[in-house]
Amino acid sequence: MSAVPTFDRLPCGSRFLDLSRPQVMGILNVTPDSFSDGGRFSQRDAALRHAEAMLSAGANLIDIGGESTRPGARAVSPVEELERVAPIVEAIAAELDVIISVDTSTPAVMRETARLGAGLINDVRSLQRDGALDAAADSGLPVCLMHMRGEPTTMQQNPHYADVLLEVGDFLRGRMVACATAGIAAERLILDPGFGFAKALEHNLRLFKHMETLHGLGRPLLVGVSRKSMIGKVLGHEVGGRLYGSLGLAALAITKGAHILRVHDVAETVDVVRMLAAVEAAE
Repeated sequence: MSAVPTFDRLPCGSRFLDLSRPQVMGILNVTPDSFSDGGRFSQRDAALRHAEAMLSAGANLIDIGGESTRPGARAVSPVEELERVAPIVEAIAAELDVIISVDTSTPAVMRETARLGAGLINDVRSLQRDGALDAAADSGLPVCLMHMRGEPTTMQQNPHYADVLLEVGDFLRGRMVACATAGIAAERLILDPGFGFAKALEHNLRLFKHMETLHGLGRPLLVGVSRKSMIGKVLGHEVGGRLYGSLGLAALAITKGAHILRVHDVAETVDVVRMLAAVEAAE
């Protein structure tokens, strides 16, 4: 078992993220078709109010996405994605004291949102789109690299692994090398195992159970399982009934050394984080 690496502060644009303790990243989808909250926050004022509520509830990062990556989601043009995301990033940067993460694989969106005040690039495709490595390098921002095979339209069509732990680790290691070649230092990287992305239930469960093996890569881990289908398949609940399953996995992720939890239900997850921290701090 790999020991959990310890980290201090991660520079995120004009702000710093304290990685010495678990942090909560609130999800803000400005899309019409995301699996859980599509269409609810696509307008500027609604998005700003939701971001403010998540910040008040204890989120330290707000992750803004303009392209749904749920299984079967339609592709979005760079222009359309930028039109969705840029005004929201600009508004939140002007109004709220919070680190803005942008959930994008699109170089133009990376460049423009970095200019507007974003502090983190969160890319489900691990900078594999043409020009993404250069755009991320030029931004100077930290990057979250996630494991996925294929594209959202096809990723859940019979995914197969000989050894999911080994293959996820090898993929992330390879993307770290690609980043280093492009001038993105390892110190700027966060890693995401990619739960629910090109993985069947048995892959997700095994990967979660043995998540600590990924600490051998030496970078902070981001875990995003909030309301996902792996919870629905185990518990038999639709999206709206997956809160308790999400919180159970959030607590387990922290015990396995996760540094960032990407969630829809911020207040409830912050309570989990605080309760675990209180126990750990006891004599």
